[in-house]
Amino acid sequence: MSDIDKLRDKIDKITIDMLKLLRERNDVAKEIGNLKNNLGLGVTDEERESHLRTKVLSLCKEIDLDEKIGLTMLNFLLTESVKIQSTDKQTHLSVFLKAKTLEKQGKKIIHMEVGEPDFLPPKIVSNALSQVYDMGYTKYGDSKGMIEFREALANHVTDTFGAKTSPQNILVSPGARFSIFLAISTMLNPGNEIIIIEPAWPAYRDNALNSGVKVRTIHTSLEQRWEPKIEEIENAINQNTRMIVLNYPNNPTGKILPEKMLDQIMSISIKHDLHVLSDEIYSSYAFKNWKSVLSYRYNKSIVTQSFSKSHAMTGFRIGYTVSSPEIIDKMAKLQALAMTNVSEPIQYVAMKALEADTTDNTKTIKARLEAVIKKAKNMEIEFVEPDGAMYLFVKVKKLHFDSVEFTNKLLDYGVAVAPGNGFGNYQGFIRISACQPEETLNHGMKIIEEVMRTEK
Repeated sequence: MSDIDKLRDKIDKITIDMLKLLRERNDVAKEIGNLKNNLGLGVTDEERESHLRTKVLSLCKEIDLDEKIGLTMLNFLLTESVKIQSTDKQTHLSVFLKAKTLEKQGKKIIHMEVGEPDFLPPKIVSNALSQVYDMGYTKYGDSKGMIEFREALANHVTDTFGAKTSPQNILVSPGARFSIFLAISTMLNPGNEIIIIEPAWPAYRDNALNSGVKVRTIHTSLEQRWEPKIEEIENAINQNTRMIVLNYPNNPTGKILPEKMLDQIMSISIKHDLHVLSDEIYSSYAFKNWKSVLSYRYNKSIVTQSFSKSHAMTGFRIGYTVSSPEIIDKMAKLQALAMTNVSEPIQYVAMKALEADTTDNTKTIKARLEAVIKKAKNMEIEFVEPDGAMYLFVKVKKLHFDSVEFTNKLLDYGVAVAPGNGFGNYQGFIRISACQPEETLNHGMKIIEEVMRTEK
């Protein structure tokens, strides 16, 4: 046997031993997950992971192993543990699907679980739908989107957000959700880290886990008025950190960060050369001073927008990304691989929708949210009044309150809300959506209050 064969045999044995240890580690992780689930604990323990990270870095120095390799391997193992320990959480979408099933069975449901405006898209959308066939928008197209639509979007972004934008900065996507998938999938590699400020829309975490990316969470609280601690963000960054996610106005809290705090986060991101993924789909529902990440003119920012909320076009599945041409090119390549291009008829309709005045939509949602807040002030719940968006994220003042159990119980009474644990480790919270007529919302809040009274 040659020396190279002996070394190959040795590396084979080491690989097999590593896999056996991985299996053993996964079994232990599963046991821990079961215990956490029984105790109602969140999956991720940032403090524990931080201690382990320190030990790994110390070991790397001791055995002369490249720290980047050590941290990448650790992130792979931690991400696997999260996948193993993550049960199928009940989210706003799973509640929505349950509610739809009940409706098919003849039960009436008040939908306060999803952010779907009940009003129709602008009238111009109806006219555009009837025009699109004759206009000839029926063929394959550019993976980035129709040039005339991207030109219209570039002008819209320049005028609305005060950031000079060209068509090369725009990617049209089938909804902002797909834009987020593209951004995370193309900008990050397995073993990289992403920072997510919670509570947060679950798609950020789910997309990261799908790409083998380690999620570092910055937990905010009702007591902190949903503001992250800047030092926690600083401390979470290491050589494997590649991206931070911002979402303001926030889903589910409606929070808008103070401008000084946003300035600090952007300064940290620029200093560490991080991508900043800013989900700004609720910008048209900002009820106080709000600043787009685009205003910083940072070439590693990735801003997502959508027609779903602003124009009540949820079913049309149309959104867009604003970023540097280099990032747009990378995202467009993956989009072309997945789906060739976004439907041209839908792009045409959305392009015409840009001409509509949607200020009444903003006023309507604000009035509805105020109606929900008025009712909520007389209930056994705590909350911070939202600065924007279309939700109220509330803490139920009941000992050992189980939001999933409560959500399922509430469905029996004909009201659907979203459990808080879908947005992070917020078991005692529920999210209430204000997307129905005020009379309907008032009736729904009355039922919620009555059911809460029956809780122990």
